[in-house]
Amino acid sequence: MTVQRIQTNDRLSGATIFSDLVFLSGQVPTDRSQNVAGQTAQVLAKVDALLTKASSDRSLMLSAQIWLSDIERDFEAMNDIWSAWLPVGCAPARATVEARLASADVLVEIMVVAVRRTA
Repeated sequence: MTVQRIQTNDRLSGATIFSDLVFLSGQVPTDRSQNVAGQTAQVLAKVDALLTKASSDRSLMLSAQIWLSDIERDFEAMNDIWSAWLPVGCAPARATVEARLASADVLVEIMVVAVRRTA
């Protein structure tokens, strides 16, 4: 079997596909001037785009890891956006933790594993 890579650079791939599994790298917002709600919406749009390129979608997520730079301040606002985005009955296994992220203006980072659509 081969590994397929999407949006690859010298450091990472936006997604890798092996068999029917899709692994997304941690997605961060582009416009970092926004609050956590705005940043979360941006990140979830990136997740959607990568899943689409990998023949998957948010209803097929198996797991999600979410990192917040300040979990006490931002957990509720991030969850509001996440819950509105997530299809009913399709919640993945998930962990959310506080972490010092790669840049001080990044408030949220999300990484998911999903299954590809079957034909």
